Amino acid sequence: MELLQIWVMAFFTLALFSFLYKDNPVYKLAEHIFAGLTAGYQVGLIWDTIILQKLWDPMIGAGQWQLLVPGVLGVFMFARFWPRISWLSRISLAFVMGTTAGVFLVTELHGRVLPQMQWTMLALGGENGFAATILAIIVVIGVISTLIYFYFSKEHTGIFGGAAKVGIWFIMISFGAHFGYTVMGRVSLLIGRVQFLVEDWIGSFSTIF
Repeated sequence: MELLQIWVMAFFTLALFSFLYKDNPVYKLAEHIFAGLTAGYQVGLIWDTIILQKLWDPMIGAGQWQLLVPGVLGVFMFARFWPRISWLSRISLAFVMGTTAGVFLVTELHGRVLPQMQWTMLALGGENGFAATILAIIVVIGVISTLIYFYFSKEHTGIFGGAAKVGIWFIMISFGAHFGYTVMGRVSLLIGRVQFLVEDWIGSFSTIF
């Protein structure tokens, strides 16, 4: 069974890699199986961890009937399948969007805005001396110039336009760093798959032959 599992994994890995040559039926087969398994797993996971553990069991077993309200809101989401009562889904969507916006507002404030403000208010000098001073100046220039770039109530001309162009450079550097980080993550996944093919799959040939 372990050997069979290795060969199945190798088949789907090579099937997905075959897209590098061109789109083909083998790749589509692997893609559809992967999407179907993912959807099925998510449905089962939500049914067990959300509907049963957090809704049905607390209501029936512990008598927490206040959970009936989110349960009804969840049922309203399926009203979109029937045009006559599709307006009921808007109630659930409005509740989800409102609560999500409220939660993310606080998390973004404490996770991004306040730390960014703290970094722009660092004292010049600090423990690392000259290096900390340069870093603090760069951070302040980057934050101010980026905010100026997104200020569209004034035409970007003169000194204001020059500061906006500096903001563009900082934005592009940030995008490049994020893109590089993403590529590094994908390359690490590729290395893992290639390592599996070389060590586990090709290594299993000796067992068969």
